[in-house]
Amino acid sequence: MNARLRLVADRRAERPADPLHEEPGPGAARCLGLYAKLAAGVTVVTARGEDGPLGMTVSAVTSLSARPPLLLACLRDGSRTLAAVRARRAFAVHLLREEQQDLAGRFASPTTTAAERFAGTDTRQVLGVPVLAGSLAWSVCLTEDVRRYGDHHLVVGRVAAVHVGAGRPLLWHDRRFGALTHPVPDAAG
Repeated sequence: MNARLRLVADRRAERPADPLHEEPGPGAARCLGLYAKLAAGVTVVTARGEDGPLGMTVSAVTSLSARPPLLLACLRDGSRTLAAVRARRAFAVHLLREEQQDLAGRFASPTTTAAERFAGTDTRQVLGVPVLAGSLAWSVCLTEDVRRYGDHHLVVGRVAAVHVGAGRPLLWHDRRFGALTHPVPDAAG
């Protein structure tokens, strides 16, 4: 055994046992059951691809910081949208309205092409990124960081443009769409 390999082996032997790392943990199905109980606003993330606009439905988006203004989105590993976000260093996040279930389903379908996802959708360019008109709110972000964790990537974006409209958000809970049950003020925030 050479000195370098021996040093690595010695370091591993010195580490205390980490019971969480050694435990096999629950199966993916059980974890997905837990994740289904998390309520989330439904969003579509879009980016400019080599051949035109790309996008996907994403339920894991959250604010990260107000100063500087940062959003965090979790995008599936291997998605064309993720590849475009990495290549072009910009993306848009759209918070969907409760009546946009069909749009959410279209952007979530693995068999729907990019052209089919955007067909009939009023789209404009903001800072070179495709933005879907009619969403409850949207932001265009400049990519700050992308890191892989498991089968997804955490994408951190610095908010460069934002629009907030009035209405009610589309929600995702227990593997189905939902809506708020109490009134929402009509004034934009």
